[in-house]
Amino acid sequence: MRKTLNPRRGELAAAALALTLGALATASTVHAQAWPSKPVTLVVPFPAGGTTDVLARALADRLQPVLGQPVIVESKPGAGATLGADLVAKAKPDGHTLLIGAVHHTIASSVFKKLPYDFQKDFAPVTTIAMVPNVLVINAATPAKSVAELVAYAKAAKDPLSYGSNGNGTAQHLIGTQFENLTGVQLLHVPYKGSGPLTTDLLGGQVAMSFDTITPVLQHIKAGKLRALAVTTAKRSSALPDVPTLAEAGLKGFDIGTWFGVLAPAATPKDVLVKLQTEMTKIIQSPEFRKRMDEIGAEPIGDSSESMARRIKDETEKFAKLVKDAKVIIE
Repeated sequence: MRKTLNPRRGELAAAALALTLGALATASTVHAQAWPSKPVTLVVPFPAGGTTDVLARALADRLQPVLGQPVIVESKPGAGATLGADLVAKAKPDGHTLLIGAVHHTIASSVFKKLPYDFQKDFAPVTTIAMVPNVLVINAATPAKSVAELVAYAKAAKDPLSYGSNGNGTAQHLIGTQFENLTGVQLLHVPYKGSGPLTTDLLGGQVAMSFDTITPVLQHIKAGKLRALAVTTAKRSSALPDVPTLAEAGLKGFDIGTWFGVLAPAATPKDVLVKLQTEMTKIIQSPEFRKRMDEIGAEPIGDSSESMARRIKDETEKFAKLVKDAKVIIE
């Protein structure tokens, strides 16, 4: 018997072939657009010249040849580092826009009554770059040679001594508040957008002191233009081994440092996050990068994404209590 061809079967075969070709084309396109397919931007939420900027550029210089794409460092300062964070939280989650976050963001979660993002939910931690101790520094023209002498000098002054910070709600602001509470002195808080303009005014005498990270002030301390009285962490800094801790200076239990790390928008693909963490950790833990960190008084870390997430959770809780006790709230 002669078989009759089924035109419907032919249509189905053609449709199946079209779907297969379409799938292959899609796979080819996806492969062609494998991350990174364009420049990667590291958003720094402070002006150029500060520790965040220095660390971002040190990482970008070594990351660019690994990724095969330009790695751009872009400053987006303002509102205690929250403007830059908000920009990245709302960026396309494709791994091409990343935040150089810091301890400031865990503090901001409690200091600001309302933020346009949730730091723990809207970001995916990649890795912690480094920990940098903060240091109490004064203009060399100020007569105090120790924390005790500074406290006595401040209490005897007609007007409150001023201290600069990287903005309301940053680590420097909270450290200053804690210093006031533990010493009984009254200080005048002067917020800046970042370490660059703050250091300029500190050198010029427009502000009397600061609790900034070591990186932007280290060269001026060594040059004798600024005087370091104490570091704010539990142990001394290898960059300033002769400078005591605030705890050693009589402020028992004082231990606040500043960490810096890389975060991506929360919905960034897992494979992109893994590649970022893997490549960045290799760089951070390399002898070359460690040497650069030693030069600026930073301690390189390069941990897992999970470890960084725990750090953020733990410090958010820690600083929530400190902020509540210090009554530091920004509308």
